[in-house]
Amino acid sequence: MPGYTLTITVSQPYAEAVEAVRAALAEQGFGILTEIDIQATMKAKLDVDVAPQIILGACRPELAHHAIAAEPSIATVLPCNVVVRAEDAQTTVVEALDPDAMMGLAGPSQTLHTVAADAKARLSAALASLTQET
Repeated sequence: MPGYTLTITVSQPYAEAVEAVRAALAEQGFGILTEIDIQATMKAKLDVDVAPQIILGACRPELAHHAIAAEPSIATVLPCNVVVRAEDAQTTVVEALDPDAMMGLAGPSQTLHTVAADAKARLSAALASLTQET
């Protein structure tokens, strides 16, 4: 959806794409704090079948620390969520919450805008690297 995500579609099966996303995020200094298997959760809680998809809660500790020091309440929108979703057997969509969209919530803090710009550059680089691997 336009406006609040950084999105890329890769010609790669879901499982391979998940591993590639993990590696790309690690290359940019992000660790994975949380994982939510949407497919398994929807099946278990609602008995609904959905395409394979996972939410990876990515965090670069230095960025999180600067952001929280500047505005403690920004922690409510951390970590950076990255969704990996199967489109079909050979196509996967990868989306990350655009840090610029989060800044609409944060107000005029220059520190937060600097952190968001750094996070956006790193997330964009991670997503861009995925097309180089396929």
